[in-house]
Amino acid sequence: MASASSSSDSDTGGASPPPRKKARASPAAAVEGAGEPGASTGRAGLTSSQSPSLPAGLAPAAAPLRGSSSSGVGSAMQANGAGGGQQQQPPQGPAGPELGCLGAQNGEASAGTAAGDQLAHANGLLPSANSGGGSPGGLSVNNGVPAAGGPGPAAAELGGGGGSALKKKKRLSQSDEDVIRLIGQHLHGLGLNQTVDLLMQESGCRLEHPSATKFRNHVMEGEWDKAENDLNELKALVHSPHAIVRMKFLLLQQKYLEYLEDGKVLEALQVLRCELTPLKYNTERIHVLSGYLMCSHAEDLRAKAEWEGKGTASRSKLLDKLQTYLPPSVMLPPRRLQNLLRQAVELQRDRCLYHNTKLDSNLDSVSLLIDHVCSRKQFPCYTQQILTEHCNEVWFCKFSNDGTKLATGSKDTTVIIWQVDPDTHQLKLLKTLEGHAYGVSYIAWSPDDNYLVACGPDDCSELWLWNVQTGELRTKMSQSHEDSLTSVAWNPDGKRFVTGGQRGQFYQCDLDGNLLDSWEGVRVQCLWCLSDGKTVLASDTHQRIRGYNFEDLTDRNIVQEDHPIMSFTISKNGRLALLNVATQGVHLWDLQDRVLVRKYQGVTQGFYTIHSCFGGHNEDFIASGSEDHKVYIWHKRSELPIAELTGHTRTVNCVSWNPQIPSMMASASDDGTVRIWGPAPFVDNQDIEEECSSMDS
Repeated sequence: MASASSSSDSDTGGASPPPRKKARASPAAAVEGAGEPGASTGRAGLTSSQSPSLPAGLAPAAAPLRGSSSSGVGSAMQANGAGGGQQQQPPQGPAGPELGCLGAQNGEASAGTAAGDQLAHANGLLPSANSGGGSPGGLSVNNGVPAAGGPGPAAAELGGGGGSALKKKKRLSQSDEDVIRLIGQHLHGLGLNQTVDLLMQESGCRLEHPSATKFRNHVMEGEWDKAENDLNELKALVHSPHAIVRMKFLLLQQKYLEYLEDGKVLEALQVLRCELTPLKYNTERIHVLSGYLMCSHAEDLRAKAEWEGKGTASRSKLLDKLQTYLPPSVMLPPRRLQNLLRQAVELQRDRCLYHNTKLDSNLDSVSLLIDHVCSRKQFPCYTQQILTEHCNEVWFCKFSNDGTKLATGSKDTTVIIWQVDPDTHQLKLLKTLEGHAYGVSYIAWSPDDNYLVACGPDDCSELWLWNVQTGELRTKMSQSHEDSLTSVAWNPDGKRFVTGGQRGQFYQCDLDGNLLDSWEGVRVQCLWCLSDGKTVLASDTHQRIRGYNFEDLTDRNIVQEDHPIMSFTISKNGRLALLNVATQGVHLWDLQDRVLVRKYQGVTQGFYTIHSCFGGHNEDFIASGSEDHKVYIWHKRSELPIAELTGHTRTVNCVSWNPQIPSMMASASDDGTVRIWGPAPFVDNQDIEEECSSMDS
């Protein structure tokens, strides 16, 4: 196993780390069932001999009302809004029946109504009922409050006599009302309008404010003048005074674009000059809109405006934008139930310690009937293959960026390139690169995977640059025999790399090994190039990581530890740094905030150089080798390991997670083998338990 150098650090004033062992570098589906109405509301009147089928929760009258007509007792209100009473129906807006406002709020039936007046009819407005002979026989109900006037003669005969009123329903809680509205909105989106109507009637809830219903219909029908008038009614319901102006702007913009598409240029110009401009809102957008007047045809307009064109699609998008300015009590946000369900699924996945696949935001891909859970057997905890071609300690392993190859470096002086079978995920030997007299302790793939740089342990003053495709040595670089080139990192452009060691300097070179820049006085343990192409991170013998800028020749401290940093790696987004710290273990740092985020427990880390890695889908996991012969895996947010992989018989020096196959991982050990880890094979449970042991977290 390779170990850190004990060379003097007198030139930089820092203390060297202790000597190391070796001389080398350190519920949509559920809602569908609810969408099938169990019964339709009746239209025909009921005779006294008929037993009407009423919605659940409504008690039928015990005896016919005196003076009732031949059409029956409290006949069900017709879906078109015609009631059984003589009083004139209150005017209603153009809203669909499922979007109306119920008279009786929260399902409270009022005494004196004939069988609860069979609830409000389809548009949600409850008329007053007259008993026979023209005398008032019922109450006008609004939000559960009886209107002036006493109960009619029908009241005494409801529920078996004795003057007893209908039993009141239990008042719904706010959360119950919210759920009913969410379900109603979802069913309305599925076109199950009669079911929505029945749901609102039985519950006594209101899907949305009547003014919002009118506004919705006018927008979808393209009646822009009426929609503007609706805004005046909504003004008192909107919290922000500027919201109405923004909503009006969006309406007029749609009106303008539709005029242009229809070829009504003069009308469009009138909207632009006399309606949009006087709003004095978003003048930059108005200038853009004026440019659309030059469009020669409708297709050109739709392309330049990135607009779907006149019709349901664009108006639905417009309505979604308009709804953001309205409180949810007035109009629910679009697709609110689907969004809540999607968030619930994502939260469950985020909390799943073994979730290691791409997140699919489509609810059709999951079941809402059960909680999300990933089996541990799908996680790379099980040995799939043992590579035994090396004949000495294996110090390093690294998958290529495209995940198709694995490079392993050994004390036996060779680098082996392995080919990954895309179907079986089995590895086979592709090339053996020989001639590294000191052994290979570090490997770096070029960004395009065409080249491979190999470094040796502390005493090695050379590095090798191999052409992976041909297996030929392109460059063998040695700046000075006093150098120690033990670490390397590629610039993102793939044309340069930096290399250095613990003799006090590091260099920037081209593909031919020519020296481009150098930085003196830095004893380098590990290197990394950031994505900006200018900054190089280097851990040194002062137990820190500093950033070095080769363009303006500045450097700054980023991470400071209390113990030697044996190795580190950076996440793909450049935000997180994963450090293996001597005697401490694995630490996670936030480079932007420059804070220690987490210390991972379980691993045994002394003064050996062990390389850990990010891995899995979205780099949600962290893996590291250990001196206790195990591989440890943590979820990034959990300090306790979620798996301990056993099988190696000596120190595990390096772990590499395949960047393209989240279920594949490789580990290199002093026992001379490389293990490939994957999901559970089809073997007996007893064999699985022997292969891998895990810890509860």
